[in-house]
Amino acid sequence: MGKLRVGLLFGGRSVEHEVSLASARSILDALDPDRYDVVQIAVGPDGRWHLGTGALSLASAVEGAEVNLPAIPGDHTLVSADGDADPVGLDVVFPIIHGRGGEDGSLQGLLEMADVPYVGSGVLGSALQMDKEVSKRLLRAAGLPVTPWVCVRSDRLRTEPEAVASEILAEIGLPLFVKPANQGSSVGISRVASPSELVGALVHAARFDTKVLAERGLDAREVEVALLGNDPIEASVPGEIRTRHEFYDYEAKYHDDDTELLIPAPLDDEQTAEVRRLAIEATRILEGAGLARVDFLLDRASGQFFINEVNSLPGFTKGSMYPKLWEATGLSYRSLLDRLIELALSRHEVCSSLETHYQRS
Repeated sequence: MGKLRVGLLFGGRSVEHEVSLASARSILDALDPDRYDVVQIAVGPDGRWHLGTGALSLASAVEGAEVNLPAIPGDHTLVSADGDADPVGLDVVFPIIHGRGGEDGSLQGLLEMADVPYVGSGVLGSALQMDKEVSKRLLRAAGLPVTPWVCVRSDRLRTEPEAVASEILAEIGLPLFVKPANQGSSVGISRVASPSELVGALVHAARFDTKVLAERGLDAREVEVALLGNDPIEASVPGEIRTRHEFYDYEAKYHDDDTELLIPAPLDDEQTAEVRRLAIEATRILEGAGLARVDFLLDRASGQFFINEVNSLPGFTKGSMYPKLWEATGLSYRSLLDRLIELALSRHEVCSSLETHYQRS
């Protein structure tokens, strides 16, 4: 059997463009060249797709020939937008575009229309995990623990910000966190400790989404679990994040050398079993497939775990929590990539076996 041709899709139009480049660089360096031919597909900030080459850095890959993926089932071919490049066939796509347009179901919809196998959750699972407000509703309905929250639409925030702030304070009190409902990498998040800060935090979050969440703040430890598989879903050992910042914000994630990743997390056996169980259950409820990372808050006062969010395409640098958790569980970075590609092909095979034409008996 020849090498698999893997389309590594990165960049994108979201504010997490640079994070995506870092993830793609790590994946590109680790994929086994004896097993895979990697096709670099760079999505620019304008949304256009380009073929990268070995002569280009990932950041400059958008200078390559522009290509499109026609939504033609079974074709699996990138075609030149202007005739400057030969068609390129793909066996599987590894999308590592974080944020809007990459992990919210829209990209997955295109790949489904083109009938191309791809790593990660499908359209529904991606959309559910991306939308923090909808995911909280589903998790709460299933009886899983989530912190109290209030959802605010940007239209109402523009017309009556003070009334919105008063309602939030009356319902969940202080301190609280404000965040865009559809965003990642802690972009747009603020911790609010006094009433005077709330309107500004809401307006700031509304720069990134039309739907904003205000969540009750806890004095909590931050614990994460990595998930792998279609059915069954496996959970890694848990890890804990400790930062000198007020919370695990963008700077703490990507620029602060003092941020600590404790793997495995200092939890007792009962806590470890519980957080892994909750992570698997949350991923199932939100239709996760392939991979996910579930982030928890462990309330210091009560000792209770609360599900903070589920991420369908977590950061994938070698220093990111997701691959480090699996490495601690016994799966190397390279083997993890192999497993994710196998899961993508397996899921596509199952879906392709479903009947698409109805014949009356």
